[in-house]
Amino acid sequence: MSKLTGTTLATLAVTVLTALPAAAAVPEHSGAGGLDWTTCQGRVDPRQQCADLTVPLDYNDPDGRQITLAVSRIATAKPGLRRGVLLTVPGGPGGSGIGLPTSAVGRLPQSVLDRYDLVGFDPRGVGGSTPVSCGLDHSDLAMVKLRPRPAADGSIDTNLATARRVAETCARNGGPVLRSISTANEARDIDRIRQALGERKLSAWGTSYGTYAGAVYATMFPGRTDRIVLDSNDDPDPSKVGRGWLAAFGQGAEDRFPDFAAWASAPDNPDRVADTPEQVRPLFLDLAARLDAAPLPWPGANPAELSGNVLRESMLNSLYADAKFPDLARLMLAGLGRRPLPAPVVPPDAAVQNTLAVSVGTLCNDVRWPADPAAYAKDTAADRVARPLTAGMPVNVMPCAFWPFAPAEPPVRVTGRGPANVLLAQNLRDPATPYSGALKLRAAFGDRARMVTVDSGGHDVYLANGNACGDAVVTDFLVTGRRPAEDVYCPAAD
Repeated sequence: MSKLTGTTLATLAVTVLTALPAAAAVPEHSGAGGLDWTTCQGRVDPRQQCADLTVPLDYNDPDGRQITLAVSRIATAKPGLRRGVLLTVPGGPGGSGIGLPTSAVGRLPQSVLDRYDLVGFDPRGVGGSTPVSCGLDHSDLAMVKLRPRPAADGSIDTNLATARRVAETCARNGGPVLRSISTANEARDIDRIRQALGERKLSAWGTSYGTYAGAVYATMFPGRTDRIVLDSNDDPDPSKVGRGWLAAFGQGAEDRFPDFAAWASAPDNPDRVADTPEQVRPLFLDLAARLDAAPLPWPGANPAELSGNVLRESMLNSLYADAKFPDLARLMLAGLGRRPLPAPVVPPDAAVQNTLAVSVGTLCNDVRWPADPAAYAKDTAADRVARPLTAGMPVNVMPCAFWPFAPAEPPVRVTGRGPANVLLAQNLRDPATPYSGALKLRAAFGDRARMVTVDSGGHDVYLANGNACGDAVVTDFLVTGRRPAEDVYCPAAD
């Protein structure tokens, strides 16, 4: 999940939606019709088809300006066993989902593939849908600016200036599509996809931010859901939403870093950085402090140096999956002078512009954020001491603090009203959506949900970490509809 979130401050009173009136505000759209499926462009499974769907820019003006959603599908090869649609809901916010059927078809067991058409989509503003961009300068697309950490002396003055500049530039250049982006509108768009597919109900598999979007859909449209799997779960607290997600990185990194430390000190590891797991954390923190004082030139990177904050950002990214551990270890070895710096991996500016714009639109339009710079400075200073791995970033200032537009509606409060058809899947040591937040989504759903917890690290659960127990629980639910009688704990895979 690429989370571009942030902030704390004096809280504002937020009125939240109840579950059922939200769905009532969007009646069944009689003119949705079918989708004109065509061959997809790009490197995708040849079975994947693509189509465009028009939806209202503003659901309060359904016959006004329309925008486009890019939709894809891979139909089941066994229509006689088909149950319906399994919609893959992407993470982010700002992630593309148009290629998810292609990636899912290579991972899902045949029993699931036989029963569902796999459907993906680019949310409004993303990629093949009517896109948005903030038109930011290249330097403002650096991840150390988008997930802001204070300067070496603890100052957040540069972070405040960046947040204000990004907010003003996005508000100026994003246009009405950017202002229309929200999780509630994504849920409404999902229901238009359901209608266009001709389905009375749909099943969904949401990951990372897609768990919140899926939970909001299941809350706004409970009667239109079949089997809902939410994988790597966001805290749904309606008073914070994205602000709480960024804050969760502090706990998530602390939960997950010991896994890296054990790997990075294994005797047979060619990228070993220390002799024991206990040595890895102080080595990392000391190296980050040294790079704060004396960054290493890193031509081609953005920014073009290996600073302490660049190392901290690389750490957070590497904790998402065990397969990414070597990226951090090799960067540490380069910082220690034992290896040359690796070639930097810099995504195209256009892709980052699009992801950033949708992320800002979602986070800032969902709920109003606090805006007191002094409170940010205070919280960031305390967090640097409490959680030095993330160095204050999780509670630092973000563009939403300076967003000039008020949310069009209150955020949705996830509740237990609706059918008992939700299964949560969660790793114990997830750096981005920690277990503590998943428990809050589980509590919000009440008896409507069950949760399978896997003793594993990283982000993503189902079919992502080789835990046969957890995978079997999710597969059985998708194939048969049977939920566990109670929450399930799956021990670490052998």
